[in-house]
Amino acid sequence: MRFQSIAPFALAAVVASAQDNSTGGNLTTGGNITSSTNGTVPLANQQLNSFWTLLQQFNLLGSVSNERNVTLLAPSNEALARLNTSGVAITSELVQALINYHTLNGTILSSNLNNVTSAFPHTHLTNPAFSNVTGGQVVEGILKNGTAYFFSGLKNNVSVTSANLNFTGGVIHIVDGTLTIPGNLTSTLTNSNLTALAGAAQELNLTSTLSSLHDVTIFAPDNSAFQAVGDALANASVTELISVLGYHVVNNSVLYSADIPSGETTVPTFIGANLTVQNINGSYYVNSAKVINPDILFSGGVIHVIDRVLNPNNTVAHNASQTASSSSTSQAFAGVTTRASNVPFTSGQATPSSSNPAQRSATTGALSSSTGAANAFATIGAAALFGGIGAAFAGF
Repeated sequence: MRFQSIAPFALAAVVASAQDNSTGGNLTTGGNITSSTNGTVPLANQQLNSFWTLLQQFNLLGSVSNERNVTLLAPSNEALARLNTSGVAITSELVQALINYHTLNGTILSSNLNNVTSAFPHTHLTNPAFSNVTGGQVVEGILKNGTAYFFSGLKNNVSVTSANLNFTGGVIHIVDGTLTIPGNLTSTLTNSNLTALAGAAQELNLTSTLSSLHDVTIFAPDNSAFQAVGDALANASVTELISVLGYHVVNNSVLYSADIPSGETTVPTFIGANLTVQNINGSYYVNSAKVINPDILFSGGVIHVIDRVLNPNNTVAHNASQTASSSSTSQAFAGVTTRASNVPFTSGQATPSSSNPAQRSATTGALSSSTGAANAFATIGAAALFGGIGAAFAGF
């Protein structure tokens, strides 16, 4: 689902500072477009009637029309038709959040993306009810086999079916699904099947603290990693466990994979101790652990899934001469030779009802469009569209 080979990305390389408006139409023009090449690209495009109607119904058409230097990811009629009813009443705030998340800063053409480097442009979603990321929540964009894909919450993705439609505010890409607004920390950990970490935070009364942080990077051990050192953690004091958990959190710095440069970088953690982060030919390591599933977006920043539990008292870093494959044991906890019989901290924790892309490792599966929220509704329930809040868009 996710490509492992990622290099540092300079957003300025793909964001144009201005757009030639001489060939662009506007959003409020009525009627159907006759040709995508004639320079008239209203949202009443034959593929976008439902989206246009949605904006009209919630009095958003005027504000969106006034945007400048943006990239609008506009769901097709079919994409909106696939949305199910969640049972939660539609509000202007929810619709506004959805539209803002589909509005990217800068004019980004599909050709500006590439199949090696992921882009993480910020969106207009800055409402603190949905995002604690400075500059607005992000999406991940990448080009594969000539098609542009955009990843959102829980790694659901949409593909661009009609690209580079100019309008007075920038460019429109018609997409085959609806982006999933990243959820809060607890819902994202649960739906990503990182229930040991979620349970540990709850048991240590850290859930509220971690959820309230802004601009956070969390290196999240998967359940197997917790089970590998479960016996060692069982004998740790509360103070020691808090130190271990805090060592996985980088505060005030959102490190998307594209922000990790080649070589070795030192970053401070929530408890003050440093982590060694490495980018070795597109594979990522933090201390001795390997990142096996990068860039799971959540409301406060980003989560990278790792294959080992980190230990602030053992900061050994991965040796670049070692094999790049993951290990079933954790070098950070010396003397642990057997796995615990059960995954610790998971008692009473909710588990996802079915699989979703955020549960897969970076090397599992091939990229294909998950048709955004339509797929999220089918796999984890309608509430995933708004990260656990939910919204209904039936009838468009």
